[in-house]
Amino acid sequence: MSLWKKHQKIEKNVTLLFILSLLVVSIGGLVEIVPLFYIDNTIEKVEGVRPYSPLELKGRDIYIREGCYVCHSQMIRPMRDEVERYGHYSLAAESMYDHPFQWGSKRTGPDLARVGGRYSDQWHVDHLTDPQSVVPGSIMPKYGFLKRTRLEAGDIVAEMKVLRTLGVPYTDEMIAKAEEDLVNQADPDADAEDIQSRYPKAQVRNFDGQPELTEMDALIAYLQMLGTLVDFSTFQPDASR
Repeated sequence: MSLWKKHQKIEKNVTLLFILSLLVVSIGGLVEIVPLFYIDNTIEKVEGVRPYSPLELKGRDIYIREGCYVCHSQMIRPMRDEVERYGHYSLAAESMYDHPFQWGSKRTGPDLARVGGRYSDQWHVDHLTDPQSVVPGSIMPKYGFLKRTRLEAGDIVAEMKVLRTLGVPYTDEMIAKAEEDLVNQADPDADAEDIQSRYPKAQVRNFDGQPELTEMDALIAYLQMLGTLVDFSTFQPDASR
């Protein structure tokens, strides 16, 4: 009997096809799952990655609330065209404290994984207020109302406590000073070193130029942080993984 006839026999027998399919899927699943029980962590630890500061965290909440993830991904694939356009490919560790992650599968706008520091704060203010003024032809809606909306962050302590239960390493000190750090990060006269002692590389300044703390401050603080924590000039992937 030829190989084709043997295969034809399997296809015509529903019970046999189901059993063999189940066997193949089970073997494939075991090959992928069993090794995970013999390693301490599936994510390579990378120097520089830290939890979001309170202001960055609220900015991320606004980013999700306004649906920015629908048009912008935060995942640079390890392909030449992506790396040349956006920068170093994304690392799993960069999203290890994200709940949920913002990788995305569709790009109407550019990937934002490395947008931090690429543009000035004023550019972001102009872009969010009137996208077409800086990117002609953009179909992005206007978010100027963020500059006029005072940031309400009374739940920041509770949010950080919840994230800690999910594995984000917020310390008691971080949580105790959450409300203070949130306000001070947008205050250019605040003690930057104090905030940076808890959140290395945290940027401390008035992000949107307004006298009061606004939702635009928080969103720009979040955007300006993306992709800035890991020093890719010295990063070396773990070859043993």
